[in-house]
Amino acid sequence: MSRKDRTDQKILDVDASMQGTLAFKDPVNLRINGKFDGRLDTKGSLIIGENATVQADINGEEIIVEGKITGNITAQKSLQMLSRAHVVGDIVTPVLSIESGAVLQGKCQMKGRFSDQRMNTFNADQLAKYLEVEISNILDWADSGKIPAYKEGNDWKFNRGMIDEWIAKEQGK
Repeated sequence: MSRKDRTDQKILDVDASMQGTLAFKDPVNLRINGKFDGRLDTKGSLIIGENATVQADINGEEIIVEGKITGNITAQKSLQMLSRAHVVGDIVTPVLSIESGAVLQGKCQMKGRFSDQRMNTFNADQLAKYLEVEISNILDWADSGKIPAYKEGNDWKFNRGMIDEWIAKEQGK
């Protein structure tokens, strides 16, 4: 059985109401059709079904939205908003597709593919040294959404270009 076939078999279809943090280390095909409140950290594909209501910050690879999301979305590979999608929050993705009828209330940042930016990516320790602040500040800022960041597994990652833009914006205040 090929690695791709094993990935295709890891399917989780959630129709219930859930609350908390869902985090996956291995790729999985996750579809949420019910209500979810909390945080989603996924690898593989994530589908927010047409009848789903999600209040969460989402970090994932390939994300398809048919339902309603309130929260920020970071898609490392692509984000697709179908015609009935309604997103209230900021999105960061290298590839974005929005069908006619979809609603986005928030900001969108489209940068080059995350995998192409590895040389321009900091971990929390590197960013603390770059900004000359304590690592605890970096982690607090990332957890609160004050600084542009995305999760890779359990670790925060920071794109240098986005950090430099954030610094310029903060200095202008």
